[in-house]
Amino acid sequence: MSTDESVLRAWAYLMRVAEPPHTGLRDLVEAEGPVAAAQAIRSRKVPAGFNGVLSVTNVRAEHDLSAQDLDAAAAVGARLVAPDDEEWPGWQLWGLRSADTVERGGPPLALWVRGSRCLADEVAAGIGVIGSRASTSYGEHVTGQIVGGLVDAGWAVISGGAFGIDGTAHRAALGCGGSTVAVMACGIDVDYPSSHSSLFGAIARDGLIVTEYPPGSTAARHRFLTRNRLVAALSTAVVVVEAGARSGAANTAAWARKLGRPLGAVPGPITSSMSLGCNRMIADEQAALVVDAQALISLAAPDGQGGPNRGPVRRIDELTGDRQRVYEAIPGRGAITVDEIALNAALDVGRVMAALALLEVDRFVAAVGDGWSIVRD
Repeated sequence: MSTDESVLRAWAYLMRVAEPPHTGLRDLVEAEGPVAAAQAIRSRKVPAGFNGVLSVTNVRAEHDLSAQDLDAAAAVGARLVAPDDEEWPGWQLWGLRSADTVERGGPPLALWVRGSRCLADEVAAGIGVIGSRASTSYGEHVTGQIVGGLVDAGWAVISGGAFGIDGTAHRAALGCGGSTVAVMACGIDVDYPSSHSSLFGAIARDGLIVTEYPPGSTAARHRFLTRNRLVAALSTAVVVVEAGARSGAANTAAWARKLGRPLGAVPGPITSSMSLGCNRMIADEQAALVVDAQALISLAAPDGQGGPNRGPVRRIDELTGDRQRVYEAIPGRGAITVDEIALNAALDVGRVMAALALLEVDRFVAAVGDGWSIVRD
């Protein structure tokens, strides 16, 4: 077995050995690497401080289906994307590491991805469009209008592949010639709901299907709730088109707020139970009122930038090397420390400081207190 194959097999084993997500398992992998972590779990001899991993992997540790899982993924045109891969959406998932979210999920260990497009590129210009499974004709009509505007502006549409608003959003994006990403609560080779099989095939051709669950995994209620954090995290902004008082869409909206993603909601008739959640979010100022695509785009890109095909070439397109990596490691809003920039850019602090000095001279960044922020034109 080659080194690359052994690493891939290790990742596949780790993706199944515990019900995702599990922060202790992820910490072990980050500390030891995937191959050593997999071996430690198989041998039941983990490093000090990681004994908790033994209990959550006890049932599955001896069941190594890594080869079968990789074959099953390949059979449907899917691959396993790990954090050290170029298309890993590290920046989008970083917020899941924060203290107020990690206990309820944390980042995925890795992701199974079906489709030929680059995951990082798709979600970098992606907006979440979500809503009730029991959608109304009003909700479906509004979804089509909003998605059409997003596609025209160059945005990808991210949703959960379910009945109702999710399915309408995916179909509208594909129908307008755009791209869409379906984040699933089942295995990459499982079509759930089964009646969306042809839709998932179309998404795989012209977009991406993403999941953290190994091949063959069936959908379950707790997996939908766990999946919702990924829909929110991978989206630049999220809009809820229709939602009841308590729904999966409301859960995803809560994750968006927790992760600091701009959140919008479409108002609906006060007589419709499917708009109760949206109307409440707007009234309670938990979500901005969204009536069209432009309002949503303004939430996602308040500075007027966003989407892969919008506007003239910007000055940042001239950046290369360390300057480009450091600039892209700084979030669009707020300031972060040099150490955080170094971690995001995977560069040592000395190189980061040198790049920051050049970027500051050219007015790309500015020092703010103990951190650095992007300078907006």
